[in-house]
Amino acid sequence: MTETTAHAATESVQEFAARAREWLAENMPRLDPANPPLAGRGDDAAWQRARELQQLLYSGGFAGICFPREYGGLGLDPAYQRAFDIEVAQYEMPLILNVPTFTICAATLLDTGSEEQKHQRISAVLRGEEVLVQLLSEPSGGSDLAGLITRAERDGDTWVIHGAKTWSTSAFAADYGLLLVRTDPTVPKHEGLTMFLVPINSPGVELRRIEQVDGSNDFCTEFFDGLRLGDDAVVGEVNGGWAVASRLLFHERRAVGQGSEFASGRGRERSEESTGDLVALARSVGAADDPLVQDKVGRVLARRMVRDRLVEHVSGAMRDGSLPPAAGSIIRLFHSDVTFLEVDTATEIAGGFGVVEGEEQLLGVGERYLSRQTVALGGGSNEMARNVIGERVLGLPREYAADRGVPFNEVRHNRL
Repeated sequence: MTETTAHAATESVQEFAARAREWLAENMPRLDPANPPLAGRGDDAAWQRARELQQLLYSGGFAGICFPREYGGLGLDPAYQRAFDIEVAQYEMPLILNVPTFTICAATLLDTGSEEQKHQRISAVLRGEEVLVQLLSEPSGGSDLAGLITRAERDGDTWVIHGAKTWSTSAFAADYGLLLVRTDPTVPKHEGLTMFLVPINSPGVELRRIEQVDGSNDFCTEFFDGLRLGDDAVVGEVNGGWAVASRLLFHERRAVGQGSEFASGRGRERSEESTGDLVALARSVGAADDPLVQDKVGRVLARRMVRDRLVEHVSGAMRDGSLPPAAGSIIRLFHSDVTFLEVDTATEIAGGFGVVEGEEQLLGVGERYLSRQTVALGGGSNEMARNVIGERVLGLPREYAADRGVPFNEVRHNRL
């Protein structure tokens, strides 16, 4: 344990915040509204900058506040992370590392990985040396994650993997990915899956970036053709991958809903960051004094306040056991609804200016609308979130599934 880590473990939240405030002022670059930092997830320079900023945080003893000390973190309560998030609001932070590296992948490894995986990978991401991503969705899979067809077969002491994944966030910038594949097709679909930790630059992995309708290209498709991995790459148990995937989805829903204690700073995944200040937006189009516009902005601000309190309540209830882990879908679903309201309100205020080139801020409103629906898909679709809440939180009967209990190789796939 370093001297800084030992100090952090013995001080109050207020003392920790004061020390962080002093350190940030001396070491971290302040945000300049006139020259905002690189923001695009598809920008290689932004990822390099994020690694450098994370290295600064680690050297100062403020990385991985809620991660255990034995893996490079500080081992502190979420209250310390919340206090730190307040202090960093005016500083440039490696926010693109929050999702999926810290809040999803590293958190999943913390719960399900081997000691070697946790010591090596979690420590590396906290030092700013590595980026982790998730490799789950498939080109023909839709929302049925357990119905995946990417397969791993035994060949002596190794596993040989063939198949494809898609919509992998920031995979081009990653060092390792959590890859869910089928290792036994003779059992029902949830029972024959295994999670692997894959070096992205391995032979047998081909990565292509996806051009989206808003011009961004931070999502990727990956093709696996003879990728070979050893047993040390297995996360959890062979054919026990659904348990790992379920834990990953738990962390993803909390991350998307802003309920993860493993995020460092207020992530740019918060939708108000992408829609801009609605009051300033109204002023820029000359509508700040319009009572109707004021009412719309007020609705958004009120909904944000409700969301933030809901995140605190549900997150605390999951930690103390009064709500089950599936309750993360509550904040995930509400965050989606708030984002829709924010984006739609910004679009209504901007009006035609939202599609006028040359008006950079207003054009951004129009571009954000093009990707509005993505918030309804992360961590599973809104419809899936409602099913999870109904079945696993409220205890309602499960929906009928024709393939439940049927060996995967007997289930019809893409056939009439």
